[in-house]
Amino acid sequence: MSIKITGVGSFIPGLKRKNSDFLKHEFRNNDGSHFPHNNEVTIEKFKAITGIEERRYLEENLCTSDMATVAAQNALEDSGIDPETLDYIIVAHNYGDVKNGSIQSDSVPSLATRVKHNLRIKNPKCVGYDVLFGCPGWIEAVIQAQAFMRAGMAKKCLVIGAEALSRVVDKHDRDSMIFSDGSGAVVLEVTSEEGGILAHESATFAYQEAHHIYFGASNHSEAANDTRYIKMNGRKIYEFALTEVPAAMKTCLENSGKTISDVKKIFIHQANEKMDDAIIHRFYKLHKTPMPPNVMPMSIQELGNSSVATVPTLLDLVIKGKIEGQELHRGDVIMFASVGAGMNINAIVYQY
Repeated sequence: MSIKITGVGSFIPGLKRKNSDFLKHEFRNNDGSHFPHNNEVTIEKFKAITGIEERRYLEENLCTSDMATVAAQNALEDSGIDPETLDYIIVAHNYGDVKNGSIQSDSVPSLATRVKHNLRIKNPKCVGYDVLFGCPGWIEAVIQAQAFMRAGMAKKCLVIGAEALSRVVDKHDRDSMIFSDGSGAVVLEVTSEEGGILAHESATFAYQEAHHIYFGASNHSEAANDTRYIKMNGRKIYEFALTEVPAAMKTCLENSGKTISDVKKIFIHQANEKMDDAIIHRFYKLHKTPMPPNVMPMSIQELGNSSVATVPTLLDLVIKGKIEGQELHRGDVIMFASVGAGMNINAIVYQY
């Protein structure tokens, strides 16, 4: 028995926001003070570090559950299964449905329930629930789904990652330029084929690291005091990720029975181009092996950081041939890895 991805799908919002769209923003430091340089310099430095040139924002009339539904429909169509035969629908997100112009998150009913309703699935034994696990949420939801399947509790699962971070960013925070919106989904099935999920690894570091990413007030002192936005301590996250993510990936690979030379692609959470590159270099360094070229597909340049959606969206784009120079072949050993709020990290070794 193996557990394989039999369908992939994504939803990439249509509203493009280029770096130049932030030229008139009034960015401030965490203490409310003004930046010592103008926005042209700020944006230039931002692009050099993150690699982001543009990002996608959700249309005003849509919410996160709408994106999740479209990605789910695409994955189901790709798999060819009857939605009524699904055992679980698991949706990873962090902020629920936040309507345009609102500051209130709506997670009741759960986004999984909303997606099931939108898909018009009648079967009550198709169970829907949400996962809140920071940016690694989609990978963790895949890990949970395969646990159900190995335990004989499910044969088919729909796993979705969806987030609209544009609805919870502080426009006075330079980090707001990182975040974007999107959704990706996969159908997992129990099959008799070889491969599929070979190993996984998860961890939560909360003793000192719990609040590296948090909800906080605007950097502008005159903004509404009762409104909170996504905030992060970038330096601490960078240092944490460079140590813990490669170590988790190494353990995961060892548990899979595969070697570093077997790995063809690594789908890492699109958090920050410089950080992602450093993580993968460190991972290969742990194996005393140089990082091979073209092993790390990237979409952050055009799509930004859409949290739980980055990995499944990237997978869909590569499989559908939409990222130049990147492709997968039957039997390829690949890895998924992520780090995010919690501080949570995880990884999966998968044979395509």
